[in-house]
Amino acid sequence: MNIHEFMAEYKRVWEDQDSEGFSALFTPNGRYHNTPFQVQDTAQAREAYWDRIKLQEDIELNYEVLSELPNGGIAHWNVTYQVASEELFEIWAKSTGTGLPKREPGDPLPRMELDGTLVARFAPDGLADDVRIWWHSTPQSI
Repeated sequence: MNIHEFMAEYKRVWEDQDSEGFSALFTPNGRYHNTPFQVQDTAQAREAYWDRIKLQEDIELNYEVLSELPNGGIAHWNVTYQVASEELFEIWAKSTGTGLPKREPGDPLPRMELDGTLVARFAPDGLADDVRIWWHSTPQSI
């Protein structure tokens, strides 16, 4: 696998909410750093983390490969989705460190935008050995 193929699959598994497909992009002990201080390094941990995507609806991911190396690469990605549960909204608010934006009871959940960078390293068999993402999220304006 190269960075172009990886990003095409990354887009597919996110938009299709495919936890098993996400984990299958990695070697058995491949590491996915969803933040600089959190890592999922087993199939079970990667799938459990990716299951949170099932709390999203109407997902659209776009990406641009910035650099391709023989065993990896760098990409910029941007995803938008409709928050589908209060649980996901609270996860997002806690992860940003900003707390929950003001909402009145009955207000619709927001559409979110995440913008990030991904650095991937691939093992000789072509599967991802180490993937690190850095990202920021914000609710989209209505």
